[in-house]
Amino acid sequence: MKTMALSRSFKETVKARAERDPEYRVALLGEAVEAFAAGDAPIGKALMRDYINATVGFEQLGEAVDIDPKNLMRMFGPRGNPRLTNLSTVLRELSRREAIHFKVEPDRLAG
Repeated sequence: MKTMALSRSFKETVKARAERDPEYRVALLGEAVEAFAAGDAPIGKALMRDYINATVGFEQLGEAVDIDPKNLMRMFGPRGNPRLTNLSTVLRELSRREAIHFKVEPDRLAG
């Protein structure tokens, strides 16, 4: 699946909204987690990139999780393939920053 590059103004809009709206930040992170859980890694990575760019930034996140920021950028890039250990480390840190936790529930409608 090919993802489109975001325009600078769109990225700035996402960042501005994330700065002023905690519910938006949490929803953006939650959508990324749901995409990964549903097996849609390209969308999950794109949403994680948007969230990280709009909030903590790759440099600061890299320091917090002890992963080189360039590796994080590659990991969540269109061709990235994050290992589960790295993904869980990043999600744990981002969840801590937002003071939230994710709960996984079975899909009752799944057949």
